[in-house]
Amino acid sequence: MDHSRAPVLEALEAFRRRGDVVFGPPGHRQGPGADPRVRAVLGEGVFASDVLLLNGLDDRRESQGVLDQALALMADAVDADQCFFSTCGSSLSVKSAMISVAGPGEKLLVSRNAHKSVVAGLIISGIDPVWVHPHVDDDLHLAHPPEPEDVRAALATHPDAKGMLLISPTDWGTCADIAGVAEVCHAAGVPLIVDEAWGAHLPFHDGLPSWGMDAGADLVVTSVHKTGSAVEQSSCFHLQGDRIDPSVLSAREDLLGTTSSSSLVYASLDGWRRQMVEQGEALLDGALRRADRVRDVVTGLDGLSLLGREVVRPQGAADLDPLVLTVDVRGLGITGFSAGEWLRAERQIDVGSTDTCRISARITHGHTDDDVRRLTEGLEALVAAAGTLDRAPHVALPPGPALEIQTVMLPRDAFFGRVEQVDADEAVGRVCAETISPYPPGVPVLAPGERITAEIVDYLRTGVEAGMLLPDPVDPTAASFRVVAE
Repeated sequence: MDHSRAPVLEALEAFRRRGDVVFGPPGHRQGPGADPRVRAVLGEGVFASDVLLLNGLDDRRESQGVLDQALALMADAVDADQCFFSTCGSSLSVKSAMISVAGPGEKLLVSRNAHKSVVAGLIISGIDPVWVHPHVDDDLHLAHPPEPEDVRAALATHPDAKGMLLISPTDWGTCADIAGVAEVCHAAGVPLIVDEAWGAHLPFHDGLPSWGMDAGADLVVTSVHKTGSAVEQSSCFHLQGDRIDPSVLSAREDLLGTTSSSSLVYASLDGWRRQMVEQGEALLDGALRRADRVRDVVTGLDGLSLLGREVVRPQGAADLDPLVLTVDVRGLGITGFSAGEWLRAERQIDVGSTDTCRISARITHGHTDDDVRRLTEGLEALVAAAGTLDRAPHVALPPGPALEIQTVMLPRDAFFGRVEQVDADEAVGRVCAETISPYPPGVPVLAPGERITAEIVDYLRTGVEAGMLLPDPVDPTAASFRVVAE
């Protein structure tokens, strides 16, 4: 296929050349209706590029096939059979994938280190999750993806499960054995979905971990806004093989998706695909070199410990994304929360994820030599200033087994049932009726339908005192919990 083309961008250029006068949405009419103060901040181009697909980029019948051409090019670029664009992020993509494999009351194997959007999908759909627990490194306090044997055991116990949802890479860059899990799933006659939100860049360089399609997954979700060049909310989900009916997937996506898709998302997805096919290897070569440069500096800094390939082992990770720099700061006597806040306030450096133990910084093809210089100098300054920062308070980090919480109700039933708000001490032993996800990265510690334990309550309460952010529960202080009414 001709990857020098970008059908959405070409249609946008044609729209501008024609000078169409629009009497439908959007109401700002490609800019004139927008407040000049808003245009001054966002730029004229944002509004000029905000055009509907129907009677805009394409005609009423979509006879020009603008979107279909862009989807076919994206699928070809990543060796998928079909591609779907999402303008509502991978939060929508992963829900579409889930309900294309399982329906209300049916079982789906789900890696328990899933993002909160997966739990939202369980709540909306009524799917019965069979949690496949990750392997927790109690020294690092880090969860590594489930292994093929974990999936095989879950399928043996739940032979009626409709499929498996695996997360790889994780927020911290650790990767699952996708090929091994795919082999186990396919031997059982069920499809594998991979939530590869953090892996949109993986198909475009041989020095990166395996991309889900190449490793045999049936359906792969990617967030192109995370590690690619597309604007926020840009996501794709890719399909191959015949284990998932593409017509079912299309209908399920249509059920959840917007009827007013953003041309900004479509255009940036289209342009990113062209950029990666034409220049991706060279651009990612540069990113890998810059990541190595940061890694060399961090390795020599006292008090910082960089996550490396020592975690690639049985009961650990199958691989590691070298563009993710996960730095444990406990040796400085501080938390990852305070490290991230100090870097932003004092050095204007915004890291990706932070937790009690660590921070992470992702190097993309968009970073420059000056960017990585600022990062390394910022980390050096953090080490020098660490003695002036508040000492890390006690956080009751639970051991791995304590994170394997018992599920006693369907997430949907717990979430939509009769509920009450009770003090934290009274919540122990009760059934959780809300999602509680330290953010970022947004992996729920508690999901609706799980029985709350004392260890989890202590972890959340001490975590909040140490700077943990809980954006989704009714009470973000963890002083009280929403539980199923008795």
